[in-house]
Amino acid sequence: MQLVFATHNKNKFKEVAALMPNSIDLLSLDMIGCFEDIKETGTTLEENAKLKSDYIFRKYKFPCFADDTGLLVPALDSEPGVFSARYAGPQKNAEDNMAKLLKNLDGVENRSAYFKTIISLQLPIKHHFFEGRVNGVINKEKSGNQGFGYDPIFRPDGHSKTFAELPLSVKNEIGHRGKAIQQLISFLQQL
Repeated sequence: MQLVFATHNKNKFKEVAALMPNSIDLLSLDMIGCFEDIKETGTTLEENAKLKSDYIFRKYKFPCFADDTGLLVPALDSEPGVFSARYAGPQKNAEDNMAKLLKNLDGVENRSAYFKTIISLQLPIKHHFFEGRVNGVINKEKSGNQGFGYDPIFRPDGHSKTFAELPLSVKNEIGHRGKAIQQLISFLQQL
């Protein structure tokens, strides 16, 4: 089965491709000739994921899934949340985003946080959502050089290392995106 993952993010594509069974031929947006930036104008992760999957399905006629992920910090009223990728501005710079988050948490005792991923799957006639979540804390300093986004400052519960220090196989097993992707794969294998 050919399935488009609606992303231009090479790191995210690599992370998801590592989980896909051989029966699924995973394609990125670049692979189908889609180079436009699909605007995330929704107010929730669900809305943004659905906007992307619907757009690709309508325009390119491929079964498609899209994700939207947010880092939510309860002490900051769940910021950055739906604005995680552009927390420090429209340039979507991970270093700037982490710097802003660390500054906003300066002096805050409760550094608990969680990542939440929503996957929107658009098939002919049917639409489905899947959700993954991982709890953790925001470290005071960056550590590690694996992963992307907020990985250098997010330490998942039960681990002494950040996502940026853990091997991809561990991150995929315990992480938010990995959990949502496993639900997606289980669903697709039942079709």
